[in-house]
Amino acid sequence: MGSGQLVLVFGAYGHTGRFVVAELAARGFVPVLSGRNARTLEELADEHGLEARPASVDDPASLDRALAGTAAVINCAGPFASTVGPVIEAALRARIPYLDVAAELEANLDTFAHYRERAREAGAVIVPAMAFFGGLGDLLATAAMGDWTEADEAHIAYALSNWHPTAGTRLSGTVSRERRGAHRLRYSGGKWERRTDAAPLLEWTFPEPMGPRPVIGEFTMADVVTVPQHLSIPDVTTYMTAEAARDVTAPHTPAPTATDESGRSNQTFLVDVVIRSGGAERRATAGGQDIYAVTAPLVAEALARVLTGRTRTVGVVSAGEIFDAPDFLHALAPHITLDLVLV
Repeated sequence: MGSGQLVLVFGAYGHTGRFVVAELAARGFVPVLSGRNARTLEELADEHGLEARPASVDDPASLDRALAGTAAVINCAGPFASTVGPVIEAALRARIPYLDVAAELEANLDTFAHYRERAREAGAVIVPAMAFFGGLGDLLATAAMGDWTEADEAHIAYALSNWHPTAGTRLSGTVSRERRGAHRLRYSGGKWERRTDAAPLLEWTFPEPMGPRPVIGEFTMADVVTVPQHLSIPDVTTYMTAEAARDVTAPHTPAPTATDESGRSNQTFLVDVVIRSGGAERRATAGGQDIYAVTAPLVAEALARVLTGRTRTVGVVSAGEIFDAPDFLHALAPHITLDLVLV
């Protein structure tokens, strides 16, 4: 458990940030709430009896004050293209671990490109995309790889019962599209491709009882950034059920609505990972409820392992690279169902 360690949550009052704050407190950490909206921070702090430390990415000194005396920082504030760099810099100055829940491809790519060598030389731990997108798929792919040292293909298919996006998801998507322009990204042949054609509509056969579903192929998410960073797989592709893809892009889809006492929506998910090498195939599947809510135990479990030294390396690292993937996934048992098929 957290043993009362202070952990700064930047973007604590956002939809995902609130889940992260609650999960940290349940694990015995003491969340310190941060972000630029001082009034909202104070209201949330008063509600939970916690400390608020307003800070802005435009004011490095405010970030330094916010991080003072903390054991780590979790960045939940999008758009991450604006927040990742300043908060990582502050974490490096404070000499504490940094984790984020970014699903923005460009922000994730920037983190690996800009901080990999510097973080390794400093012995620092930076874990980007430690969330439903990025972290969970990476852990499943790593677990499915098992004793394989390389594979030909990794396929990660998401089945969401619906996708009611938060304001943060919409804003991050807008920023990513602005940075990407008319292109979409695909990882094939060991390199990134900028494509202008439409993503294909395909069919993916999920495990029963779900079965075959229409999916958008090459629906590139953060897992396509994290997996090739440490697994020797030249082709990594992600897929999204077509209905959920329509939900998240439609302008009038409502935000998620709480349906239980924890604040989770009624959304359910299934993440189906298939790794292929030659004629062999391995599979790992995880299911659960609410992609935003499940991000909280993912990043909190990662934090606990970093702070207790249950890690394999330092630097800018993917979840499956720094943690024992099967053990990590089994630790999430209260929050996900898990099925590993290694042939």
